[in-house]
Amino acid sequence: MDMYLMDWVNLLLRWTHVITAIAWIGASFYFVFLDNSLEKPTAPDLVAKGVDGELWAVHGGGFYHPQKYLVAPKSMPDHLHWFYWESYATWLSGFGLFTVLYLFNAGTFMVDKSVYDWPAQSAVIGALAFLVVFWLIYDTICRSLGRTKNGDMKVGLIVFGFVVFASWLACQLFAGRAAFLLVGAMMATAMSANVFFWIIPGQRKVVKQLKAGEPVDPIYGWRAKQRSVHNTYFTLPVLFAMLSNHYGFLYSGEHNWIVLVLMMMTGALIRHSFVARHKALVHGKRVPWEHAFGGTAAMVALIIWLVPAPQAEAPVEAAAPVATDGATAAVEQSPFAKVKTVVDQRCVMCHSATMQSKGIRLDSTGEIKRHAQALYQQAVVAKLMPLNNATNMTPGERDLLKKWYEDGAKTE
Repeated sequence: MDMYLMDWVNLLLRWTHVITAIAWIGASFYFVFLDNSLEKPTAPDLVAKGVDGELWAVHGGGFYHPQKYLVAPKSMPDHLHWFYWESYATWLSGFGLFTVLYLFNAGTFMVDKSVYDWPAQSAVIGALAFLVVFWLIYDTICRSLGRTKNGDMKVGLIVFGFVVFASWLACQLFAGRAAFLLVGAMMATAMSANVFFWIIPGQRKVVKQLKAGEPVDPIYGWRAKQRSVHNTYFTLPVLFAMLSNHYGFLYSGEHNWIVLVLMMMTGALIRHSFVARHKALVHGKRVPWEHAFGGTAAMVALIIWLVPAPQAEAPVEAAAPVATDGATAAVEQSPFAKVKTVVDQRCVMCHSATMQSKGIRLDSTGEIKRHAQALYQQAVVAKLMPLNNATNMTPGERDLLKKWYEDGAKTE
């Protein structure tokens, strides 16, 4: 019953996380598009009101006319919509899911003794430190260099280098699956912290100054824009890191941190291509597709690099010796008998009558037959199971499962 309830907690947290993330990312992408697609107004009334940019759009059968004011409008409207709960709800649901799946089960999900042998409690502290320390260092970089000459370039390069280092370090300390997810959570924490510590507080100060009739300090708008831009470039790398746990071939290799960095970089390059496209269209310039082409080329190179090496054919087993009376001295195991031996040794400890992880049992012939497809998908195709290969399933054993399934998953 406890496992059943935990599955529901997992499902509901994951569903909430996806819903709120869609809302946050959708709003973020829209406002980045809007900011880069605005045109200078020509109507005298808009100029007189202090409108710095406008856009006409059509959607859902209606026409929309968004306007952006330089710093702030001259007077505050009665109703002002704030965009922050999408961010907070996404982070809270994501951290809840991370806690339920990883922190509560650190010894299983986060510790891979072949990578780094340390206690589960230490792994939990290390994971939380990644979230906090990355934000503190990233925030320091932005505050100290952001307003210097070529500040955006300096901040971008240093933050990129720091992300590369954090990716390498995570993959040296944690199981590959957890390391990829942790790097994504680390960047997502910085994104939500940008909203919580800088963007919303800055906007509240602007509103307060306007209502008090005081001059508006433009620094708040500059800071909010800086962090919003960073968030839009973090978005696709974070999404990749969150999805990567479904693809064992990405994080199970020796140089998995390079795979993580390259895939996140391709996402950032492709995102930049869309940002640059919005600006180019407004100014009537050539769309700089080379960024997207560069990201795509890096992805193709990665695909080629990760092509599995050809597997040598398994040697043919010698025939069983024959006794002097003509009887067979030893009966050769059937293909399924070999499969069941592998499953009993590598899988049953987590998939039995007493321990039905994910509601799946593999402790009998009937159950193995019933879950043959899932066994093939998880242990052979995705190589996600056994989790972190805790029971040391060998490539030869995976090949045995593959051949058995592709030959019809026969049990007789």
